[in-house]
Amino acid sequence: MSAAGFILGINLFATVLLSVAFQMLAGYDRCRSEARWMALAYGVGAGFFVIEAFIPSLTDARLAVTAAALCLAGALTALDVGRAKMYRATVPWKVLAGLLIATGIIDYAIQVLPRNAPLRLISYQLPLVALQCVGVHVLLKAKQRQLSDNALLVLLVLSALQFASRPFLVLAYGGEGNRAQDYINSSYALLSQSLGTVFFLAVALLLLSLLARLLLSDATARSKIDVLSGLLNRRGFEEHAHHAVREALRSHRPLAIVIADLDNFKRVNDSYGHAAGDAVISGFGRFLSAAVAPDAIVGRLGGEEFAVVLPGTGAAAARLFAEGARSGFALQAIAGAPAELRVTASFGVAELMPAETIGDVLRRADLSLYEAKNNGRDCVRVSQPPLRNPPMRTAAG
Repeated sequence: MSAAGFILGINLFATVLLSVAFQMLAGYDRCRSEARWMALAYGVGAGFFVIEAFIPSLTDARLAVTAAALCLAGALTALDVGRAKMYRATVPWKVLAGLLIATGIIDYAIQVLPRNAPLRLISYQLPLVALQCVGVHVLLKAKQRQLSDNALLVLLVLSALQFASRPFLVLAYGGEGNRAQDYINSSYALLSQSLGTVFFLAVALLLLSLLARLLLSDATARSKIDVLSGLLNRRGFEEHAHHAVREALRSHRPLAIVIADLDNFKRVNDSYGHAAGDAVISGFGRFLSAAVAPDAIVGRLGGEEFAVVLPGTGAAAARLFAEGARSGFALQAIAGAPAELRVTASFGVAELMPAETIGDVLRRADLSLYEAKNNGRDCVRVSQPPLRNPPMRTAAG
């Protein structure tokens, strides 16, 4: 076996392992379709190395050479689709399909030309360079790129350049041989397979790390979501609220917190069943999400208690919001619950004061909520600002 053939075998083994690795990531989170596309890419790429290994034993290699080129182009196409999905970019399906079709037509047609003809060498590499450029374009369009994303961008640019340089390397290393069957024993084959190994492994490992980072980020985000209401859970709410309070204090902008509690919720569960109770929780969560501005933070603190952070809002405006939510939800039919069921809620409102923490303002809003509960429910109460310098008590004379 030649040195190039040995590297070809290593490449085949590595592509199969990478395809399995991406497929395992795809199984971990079925919502991440990019992992499946990358698994497909390296699976198809393995086909390229299998065909290359069999070409020397064929009498007529024309169809096999075209099939190998299509496998390579197909792998690059699937990688472009996977990267576009990973970066939430529009997949250029027509461009990719056109390049894939062009690869098959061009590669079959140029085989009538001499093996080392410049036109043949350039025509073979041109679609591959274009497919790498599609990947570069996707990354350049990404709104936010971290260091690892920029590293992938640089790798794709270098990979496109190495495909573009191959026609010149073929000539510099004495050509690919007189027949397709002679390629594997040529000096250029050793260089070509080595370059391919370096770039495809580097890109694959970086894609694996980027995808693992996204999966970890998704898992972390899901751990902060309340499944029933679709809102932030207590942990997620307090984390986001902490940042909002810190930003409000830094920028000297108002901020208010509204805490809501569904009235007589135990009676709903006892009278209509837990399915109806779940429908009320879910419906109230949807109602609050639809009622707030995009920069508001909405969470379910637990049970039937909810909270809303309203950045840029003072106590008066927050009270108007709470009154509107109170009256609006009381009149609303709840999807999934009996048609006659109507549920009210009580609200407590507190505006952030200078030097307060998220715990301070939540505590005041919670006290206002209890006041609303003690005053007959289905009402709104607003916390008064704390006295920073309360008057000193004097002894009676």
